[in-house]
Amino acid sequence: MASAARLDLDGNAIKPMTICMIGAGGFIGSHLCEKLMAETMHKVLAVDVYNDKIRHLLEPATHPWSDRIQFHRINIKHDSRLEGLIKMADLTVNLAAICTPADYNTRPLDTIYSNFIDALPVVKYCSENNKRLIHFSTCEVYGKTIGSFLPKDSPLRQDPAYYLLKEDASPCIFGSIEKQRWSYACAKQLIERLIYAEGAENGLEFTIVRPFNWIGPRMDFIPGIDGPSEGVPRVLACFSNNLLRHEPLKLVDGGQSQRTFVYIKDAIEAVLLMIDNPGRANGHIFNVGNPNNEVTVKQLAEMMTEREPSLEVPTVDVSSKEFYGEGYDDSDKRIPDMTIINKQLGWNPKTSLWDLLESTLTYQHRTYAEAIKQAIAKPVAS
Repeated sequence: MASAARLDLDGNAIKPMTICMIGAGGFIGSHLCEKLMAETMHKVLAVDVYNDKIRHLLEPATHPWSDRIQFHRINIKHDSRLEGLIKMADLTVNLAAICTPADYNTRPLDTIYSNFIDALPVVKYCSENNKRLIHFSTCEVYGKTIGSFLPKDSPLRQDPAYYLLKEDASPCIFGSIEKQRWSYACAKQLIERLIYAEGAENGLEFTIVRPFNWIGPRMDFIPGIDGPSEGVPRVLACFSNNLLRHEPLKLVDGGQSQRTFVYIKDAIEAVLLMIDNPGRANGHIFNVGNPNNEVTVKQLAEMMTEREPSLEVPTVDVSSKEFYGEGYDDSDKRIPDMTIINKQLGWNPKTSLWDLLESTLTYQHRTYAEAIKQAIAKPVAS
C-alpha cells in the first residue's frame, strides 16, 4: 500500500489526484493502473470498452484500493459521458489508439479516425475545462531518418546526427501518400500539433509521450487465442506466437530494420514521474525508450530462437507486401535521444534486452502455451 508522504522531484508533498485514464484496459493502461494502485493514493477513472487486463484490480471489491479505481465502459467515439469524467478529473491520460502496424495500410481510415478524429474531443474538453492532459503519441511520428536517404556505404550513416531522434530537433519524414502505412504516424503527428497549438494559444497544460517499443506482459494478442485468427500483432508478439507454435519466425524484408526495446515497468516509472511532476513535465514532449537495447529485427529473432533450439528452420524471409499487404513502408532506425527526459525528470531505463525478453517470453509461455497446444490439436481430433 502506498505511503501518504510521497515527494516530487523538488521535495514537495504529492497531493492525491483524480486521473481520467482513457484506454485503461490496454497493455500500457493496465500496467499504469497497477502502479498507481500499488504506490500512490491517486484515484483512477478507468475508461475503456474492455477491462480484461485490469479485472484483477477491479475484483474482488475487498482490495485495499477498491475505492480508488472505477471502471467506465465507454467508447469515446460517441459517448456524452466522456466530458463529465474529464471534468471530474485533475488529469486526463489518453492512451486510446489503433497501434498495430498490420492495420495501418489495410485499415487506414480506421487508423486515421482513431488516432486523430477520436482524440479531438479529448483535447477540446481538457482545453475548455482547464484540465491537464498527458497524451500518448508514438515514436513513429519521426518517420524515416535523415541517414536513410544517404548512400548505403556512406560513413555518415553511422553518425548519430543522421539517425538519433530528438524531440525538439529531428524532422518528421514520411513516405509517399500511396504508402498508407504512414496513415498512423501522420494522424499522430497532427494530433500532437493540435495539442501543441492548444498549449500555445489557449494555455492547455500538456505532456506528449513518444513510446519506443514498450515490451512486457499483456503487450499484445496471440492470433486465434485472444485475438483474430488472421490478425497480425506487433513484432515481438508475432515471434512469440511462432515460437509457441514451433514455427519459423518470419523476417519481413530480411529483418534489417533497427529498433530499440524498453521494458514496460521501466517505462511506467517515467510516466509516473510525469504525473507527479507537472512543473517539470508540462509543455514537453518526451521520448521514452532504451537506446542501449538496440537490435535489428533479425538479431531479435536470433535471440528469441535460442530459447527454442529444436526449430530446424529458425527463420524465414518474407516480403513486406506478402506479410502486411500493399502500401507498406517502414523506418530504418528508431533510436531515441534521452537528453530531455533525463534533464527534466532524471529518468533512465534499467532493464537489459535479455532480461526483458526473459520476463516477457516466460509470461507468454505461461499464459498461452497450453491454449495454443489445444488449438493445434483440435483439427487432428476432429
